[in-house]
Amino acid sequence: MPCRRGPRQRKIRQMPTSPEAAGASVPSALPARRDWPLWEVFVRPRRGLSHTHSGSLHAPDAELALRNARDLYTRRQEGVSIWVVRSSDITASTADEKDSFFDPAADKVYRHPTFYEIPDEVEHL
Repeated sequence: MPCRRGPRQRKIRQMPTSPEAAGASVPSALPARRDWPLWEVFVRPRRGLSHTHSGSLHAPDAELALRNARDLYTRRQEGVSIWVVRSSDITASTADEKDSFFDPAADKVYRHPTFYEIPDEVEHL
């Protein structure tokens, strides 16, 4: 008859939840991780002409935000330029004010090339 053993008991080791708990020294100049601001990341791809929004990340300052953005969003060397912008510094219009915000552009007919013809000699326009 086979011998039955009780359930195995594993010794579970608690992992440190912060650098301080692990014994690492953390510079006091950096804010606590929960207080790090949110940064928006824009990457210009190799074949692109303009930067596009790639995502967001938390970092204590612009330099670390730029380094973290490089590691997160250009791992396969697909970018040639990165911008990081603090989310709190971005001002945007809302969908509710769409009509009043964009209405002044409708009465400027010179912005719409509908009243003149393009000569045949002009290429790539």
